[in-house]
Amino acid sequence: MSGNSSIVNSVLDQLSASGHKKVVYCNDPDTGLKAIIAIHDTTLGPALGGTRMWSYTTESEALEDVLRLSSAMTYKAAITGLNLGGGKAVIIGDSRKGKSEAMMRSYGRFIKNLNGEFITAEDVGTTTKDMEYIRMETSHVTGVPESLGGAGNPAPTTAKGVFLGIKACVKEVFGTDMLAGRSVVVQGIGNVGEHLVALLRAENVEVYISDINEERLQHVARTYKAKPIGADKIFGLDADIYAPCALGATVNDKTINKMKFAIIAGSANNQLADENKHGQLLLEKGILFAPDYLINAGGLISCYSELTGFGKKRTMQLTENIYNATRDVIKMSKTDNIPTIWAANRIAEKRIIDIKKIKSSF
Repeated sequence: MSGNSSIVNSVLDQLSASGHKKVVYCNDPDTGLKAIIAIHDTTLGPALGGTRMWSYTTESEALEDVLRLSSAMTYKAAITGLNLGGGKAVIIGDSRKGKSEAMMRSYGRFIKNLNGEFITAEDVGTTTKDMEYIRMETSHVTGVPESLGGAGNPAPTTAKGVFLGIKACVKEVFGTDMLAGRSVVVQGIGNVGEHLVALLRAENVEVYISDINEERLQHVARTYKAKPIGADKIFGLDADIYAPCALGATVNDKTINKMKFAIIAGSANNQLADENKHGQLLLEKGILFAPDYLINAGGLISCYSELTGFGKKRTMQLTENIYNATRDVIKMSKTDNIPTIWAANRIAEKRIIDIKKIKSSF
């Protein structure tokens, strides 16, 4: 028993340290469901966050991931001006072979029991079809197919936000937000990455692409006339902009040393391996970093529009705000001589504190 109680203590200690409101463990042996739902903050509204399905090596690795991702959602909703809190969920398992209708519906039941405190959407390893299964058990889900009255795949809106974030940074560094003739490395050409490549190529940007899926790499290269490069070549490349659109932590001690980019702006979550240390290193090196949770908020905006019944036009208006929000962050970063990630955090935290004064938690 003492072993178990120390595990409980360590989880509660982690919650205290990260300022989380609650963590829910979901276990259903009949369907093989093992999931963790983390609710970080609900000051601004119910916690919204995607469900990621991933083969985590250990449960503590899954917990660490879900805590990190859910707190980023709080900041993302706050800085984008949405009335949502931050949450996230992870299902432990291989999404290619471990998933079933029964598992997703069982998971939907767990969400239902949270009475609207947590609303989910798709993420790495889950699809609009999975959201359909969850919807069979609870209404607290977004990102369902358009044919069922949902907003469908949020990837195009996410890519648009990243594209606008890139333009805001280019304006700062080069004095104009015209992208023609600039060069961008897009790392990871999944759903969002491919949409971003399309937007950049339409503006006559020279685009280099890298992905672990060779077949997809060649397909996207042919379709958009982009230049495929090996993952080992990315950080030595003399390009204007690095756009990480795969998994996080690619901006670290090793890669920063090699970088010649003027700007880092992509859709991946948690791009800085260590927010404080690497935010400062980029500032010192003169590389402008667009805070990931700000410029990749298009997907969240799409889900929010689905919840509130906004049409496509309003979704686009909210997404276009990302340009000005990025400019505000850059301005504060320059005025106070602090990393852009710190500036973004300050702006987000101020909104939460201000709203906390006028209302209690959801």
